[in-house]
Amino acid sequence: MNTKSNNERPMFQVSFARITGKDENGNDILARPKEIGAVWPRRGDKKGAILTLDIIPIELTQRQGVIFLVPPLEPRDGDSEGSK
Repeated sequence: MNTKSNNERPMFQVSFARITGKDENGNDILARPKEIGAVWPRRGDKKGAILTLDIIPIELTQRQGVIFLVPPLEPRDGDSEGSK
């Protein structure tokens, strides 16, 4: 059930990158992030936000990846979605 109107924008886009290995210093090597959901402001004067996920990567349940919260891109002139 989608209760968001067309003119509302998410606070953040949610992306996930799985861990593909380690570099020579022991740091995680990440795959390219994939957008998996969004964070929406709560309605009225309620504090906080609501996380909605379109997909749940299996690597997320196994703690084998990283979640990124990125502010959405501003729409370009004549573009209702924003550039991707």
